[in-house]
Amino acid sequence: MLRILPLSLVAALLAAPSPAAAAPPGTLSREPQADAPERGSSDAAKPKPPASLDDLFARLREAEDDAEAKGISKLIERRLDRSGSATADLLTERARQAMSAKDLPLAVELMDRVLSLEPGWSEGWSRRASLFWHLSDKAAAIADLQRALVLEPRHFEAWAALGRIYQSMDDKVRALRAFRRAAALYPRMDKLQSSIDRLAPEVDGRDL
Repeated sequence: MLRILPLSLVAALLAAPSPAAAAPPGTLSREPQADAPERGSSDAAKPKPPASLDDLFARLREAEDDAEAKGISKLIERRLDRSGSATADLLTERARQAMSAKDLPLAVELMDRVLSLEPGWSEGWSRRASLFWHLSDKAAAIADLQRALVLEPRHFEAWAALGRIYQSMDDKVRALRAFRRAAALYPRMDKLQSSIDRLAPEVDGRDL
């Protein structure tokens, strides 16, 4: 049976503020500030878009002190760490855990799966190269680093790792070339210039 509300109650309901106008539960309502900018009147409140990878690499080359350069390099590494696949990221984390547990064959197997999912991920090839290096498979490590550098020629960590492998093989010419490529991208990389300074006197003057 339809219940008819008294006219006095209907009038009271109509006079009450709408839910949209009421303050959220547990908060105090505030009067709008007089100096608050109108919506769309200024772009000052809009968040700035993140710097592009190109901008970060440019800033890294021009950094004036080690702390600034290191901070920029970390931002670049975070960008390169993104595989673009949640599954690949999960497998990569499991590979990292396997490596920490000294189960290198399992870590390699997991990174094999990652690269089958994301063959265009430069950092994935660099990470598997590190595993091959720990397994003393230098040829495989070099191949993976070269693949990483085809995908991202500015991957300074891959260039530096390639230089260290060549240096361990007493291939001083290629080692110096790789170190110099890394230095061109990240001039303030820790210990890089000292490696160049040691090799340069022996190599310079040869036909590179």
